[in-house]
Amino acid sequence: MSVAACAALVQRGDPDRFRAVMATPVEARAQLFPLYAFNLEIARAPWVTQEPLIAEMRLQWWRDVVENTASGAARAHEVAGPLHDLIRDFGLPVEVMDRLIAARRWDIHRDSHAGVDGLSDYLEDTGAGLMWLAARSLGAPDAAETPVRAYGWATAAAMYIRAVPELEARGRQPLPQGVNSRNLARQGLEKLAGARQARKAVPKGIAPALLAGWQAEGLLRQAAGGRALPELPEAQKRWGLLWQAVSGRW
Repeated sequence: MSVAACAALVQRGDPDRFRAVMATPVEARAQLFPLYAFNLEIARAPWVTQEPLIAEMRLQWWRDVVENTASGAARAHEVAGPLHDLIRDFGLPVEVMDRLIAARRWDIHRDSHAGVDGLSDYLEDTGAGLMWLAARSLGAPDAAETPVRAYGWATAAAMYIRAVPELEARGRQPLPQGVNSRNLARQGLEKLAGARQARKAVPKGIAPALLAGWQAEGLLRQAAGGRALPELPEAQKRWGLLWQAVSGRW
């Protein structure tokens, strides 16, 4: 039950986000690793079993953990314990965590999202919500919520587009009727532009929370240009991460 255990989980299960955290100042990692480990646990819960009821129970367990942080329940869990501490010490909004968990119920079943709005809501509750939680853990003011969430939505859209082939291979319907990777990427680029226009509302001190989006623009531009499997070259990924980490610009 430690930040180190959370870091190890993220390193194994979400290597790109692990690299992003390791590029942040050391003092930010104690907040980011438990959040990202929590996100990883939620994201993989629907996929570790072929029984929908068991997957639902796993997600409900996490909803109970988040709701009952004051009770001390599940404190021995390697992620739940540090997550409880984070919620208590930084006053993180548990309703945002609850929506993040609830959104992952879509991953259990094989139905398509409820149109364009359904997919947008999914990206809002997962990627945008997670980035806002990360920013709040580093002291983001309420005024920063809109641009941070927009940047998180754009980041989530980029990662989602990259996952479309795998989701289809697993029998899911990731893109509702009328949506394709190209127009979703264009919407992501619009969100990214809007976030940058409001960048003055985002204090520089929360830049580490935004570092997880360092690949978003490159991936979205590739997808908007018609690339079926957007993926950045390794050298470009490393340079982009280094540039954003050093400059603090996103």
